Amino acid sequence: MNPQSLPAATNVTPMPSSISNSLVWIFEAFERDSTYLTKRMFGSDAAYVDGLLCLVAADRDPPWSGLLVCTSQERHTALIDEMPALQPHPVLGKWLYISQDDPAFETVAQRLATLVLARDPRVGVEPKPRKRARKSTLPGS
Repeated sequence: MNPQSLPAATNVTPMPSSISNSLVWIFEAFERDSTYLTKRMFGSDAAYVDGLLCLVAADRDPPWSGLLVCTSQERHTALIDEMPALQPHPVLGKWLYISQDDPAFETVAQRLATLVLARDPRVGVEPKPRKRARKSTLPGS
């Protein structure tokens, strides 16, 4: 086939896994920590330290445009008292959130990274184990 006869690619949207997340700079502080691991979650990037899910950097449309702090609701008050810009996430209310549009975003993100590295018990949750796929009960499968 002649390459000139091929239609030009227009309006090609990259798959979510290939979209660059402008907020991953937050995780640079963890790179020297031997327990640090990052995974994709909700089309965003999640940081794990010591096996705990700690932060999710979400660079998408609101309300997935900022930093989610993985914590329990019992710890919300203490973290909000220290960083008033944090609020419960509008969809995942069990976690705290700061929008990247918030004027305090960079300061709060840096503070949270420091807390993670200090193993502050207010940040981090045990990830739930993945459910194994169930076998089909249909005959012949």
